[in-house]
Amino acid sequence: MKRILFMLFMVFTMIACKNETKEETAKTYIPLNYPETKKVDTTNTYFGTEVKDPYRWLEDDRSEETENWVTSQNKVTFGYLEKIPFREELKNRLSSLWNYEKVGAPFKEGEYTYFYKNDGLQNQYVIYRFKNEGDKPEVFLDPNTFSADGTTSLGGASFSKNGKLLAYSISEGGSDWRKVIVKNAETKEIIEDTLVDVKFSGISWRGNEGFYYSSYDKPEGSELSAKTDQHKVYYHKLGTSQKEDELIFGGTPEEKHRYIGGNVTEDDRYLVISASTSTSGNKLFIKDLTKPNSKLVTILDNTDSDSYIIENVGSKLYIATNLNAPNQKIVTVDASNPAPDNWVDFIPETENVLSPGTGGGYFFAEYMVDAVSKVKQYDYDGKLIREIELPGVGSANGFGAKKEDKELYYSFTNYKTPGSIYKFNIAEGTSELYRKPTIDFNPEDYESKQVFYNSKDGTKVPMIITYKKGIELNGKNPTILYGYGGFNISLTPSFSIANAVWMEQGGVYAVPNLRGGGEYGKKWHIAGTKTQKQNVFDDFIAAAEYLIENKYTSSDYLAIRGGSNGGLLVGATMTQRPDLMKVALPAVGVLDMLRYHTFTAGAGWAYDYGTAEENKEMFEYLKGYSPVHNVKEGKQYPATLVTTGDHDDRVVPAHSFKFAAELQSKQSGENPTLIRIETNAGHGAGTPVSKTIEQYADIFGFTLYNMGYEVLPEKVTDEVKG
Repeated sequence: MKRILFMLFMVFTMIACKNETKEETAKTYIPLNYPETKKVDTTNTYFGTEVKDPYRWLEDDRSEETENWVTSQNKVTFGYLEKIPFREELKNRLSSLWNYEKVGAPFKEGEYTYFYKNDGLQNQYVIYRFKNEGDKPEVFLDPNTFSADGTTSLGGASFSKNGKLLAYSISEGGSDWRKVIVKNAETKEIIEDTLVDVKFSGISWRGNEGFYYSSYDKPEGSELSAKTDQHKVYYHKLGTSQKEDELIFGGTPEEKHRYIGGNVTEDDRYLVISASTSTSGNKLFIKDLTKPNSKLVTILDNTDSDSYIIENVGSKLYIATNLNAPNQKIVTVDASNPAPDNWVDFIPETENVLSPGTGGGYFFAEYMVDAVSKVKQYDYDGKLIREIELPGVGSANGFGAKKEDKELYYSFTNYKTPGSIYKFNIAEGTSELYRKPTIDFNPEDYESKQVFYNSKDGTKVPMIITYKKGIELNGKNPTILYGYGGFNISLTPSFSIANAVWMEQGGVYAVPNLRGGGEYGKKWHIAGTKTQKQNVFDDFIAAAEYLIENKYTSSDYLAIRGGSNGGLLVGATMTQRPDLMKVALPAVGVLDMLRYHTFTAGAGWAYDYGTAEENKEMFEYLKGYSPVHNVKEGKQYPATLVTTGDHDDRVVPAHSFKFAAELQSKQSGENPTLIRIETNAGHGAGTPVSKTIEQYADIFGFTLYNMGYEVLPEKVTDEVKG
């Protein structure tokens, strides 16, 4: 058993007087005795090259041996975390700030108006409703009653066309597998047998008689890790058993589609099928539901673009697409002959990325301008009506409603402003504040600014840096650099209670918009994929160097953090540049790049990553940055807290298990390498508030303690601001 005893940390005490710095006081010893992780002589061979995989046995999530390993690792990790002197203080402050009423935008279904609300520290949001303005809202659906510990969550909810029926999905223990329950919305009574084994699915009603959903066949082996790559769309007719559900699309052995969705247009006229083999690009089909026995009509027979129908007026279809338009545009075409050759531009492509919505008889074109929202309103003739005046610089979401609606509700937020809801008069184009949260946090005390820096190859990358006003740029501010950089996903400004607590401590929070994301369209995404993936890591490294060069922080006070693909980002960055940061926080990360595609739906990520079996060049490229395969013996890595969930069936926890085992085996310095494994938790969605608060207390506590703090950092006072 590898033993590391009496690990030494330099601990500093904050001096109360302004402008004074931390001074060394005493040395604190925290004994660590890592559990033994056995090595098995397992190898994989790729193009004649053997690659050792000594911790392959940890991939078996059903084995008692793996379970015992998880238990022993958690014992060591929580034993360490419990010794951090300000852990409870952080937890209490997180709980205190979290404890405010959070209310979602109202929406109308049938005779009722519904909204989501959390009183403050409830584990899950509750759905309320009222019939008339002024009525006292009643509880309609309370997910907190689904399980005693709050780990069963609401996955999604969809009302029938007349609003009298509700189909909703639940997730147990954070798993992506769902159950679907149907209830009478008027009486709140469950009226159907529960549908099971539903995954990566919406729920789309056809009138009031049934709905479409998607799923995979139950895999052989572990349902939390076995490969699932044959998605199917079914139609469930009310009053029938699930085994009688009609297979609508998918299931053809020679043509696998890993992600398929079926949606019905608002007028109930068309069923739209989107079919993908990976996370980017889709085929598109349409079926006329007004004609008995009508067949699916192909709109797109390839996956060269991301295209979807956002609206129709009779047979006239409005399609959002990035086909020959990397920043996306809207086109029109008649359903009788919908091939791309017949598409006509409706809202042409611009230099900014488009994300459109519809409502009240108008189109709303939301653009990202350097990751910040701009919204324009168009009529059905394509005429620009107005640019909508937003409350500030940040992210606006929710510009969508039903055709007959006269108003819609959108949210606005940024890194220092808690999300507020605005009521928008669709015809007049005016906004009014509808609901602003009452929270013990003053945005005016904080500054959020966007900077641009050059990456290794000269590419200009934007980054938003947020912190408390008055901090001194002396290189000693505790800083979290957060990133993602993949799958065409954009990181736009949004408020986080946890990050607010971090900034209260004088912490800096920085978010760069790395290549691989969607902030600048398809070209920006492609520039961070496959054999260009190193660009993403270079962008992140350059962001860290910018923060250090400009004295926001230094390597002794810098932590890097990211989840999922962002966990890969952290793993690759810390193994390539371990000198650059003091703390590394990879969460639910994709960390074994040679085997990621063998688990659950991981094969669908090949568009971004490529696979080790693809060709020799791709294998060597992946092996060159794969975090699990690039931990070097005798290297000193930053203090690392790996986090994952035992029910994560998106990015299976074996990635994190193997990475932690490699680090514990090879770490040469005194920095701790720990893994925190949440039980009854998945990839993140639906995690109970209580667990989330505990996780952040541990993450922030670990980070600050390993930056040298024995007490929480001094808050910037009014005197220092001057």
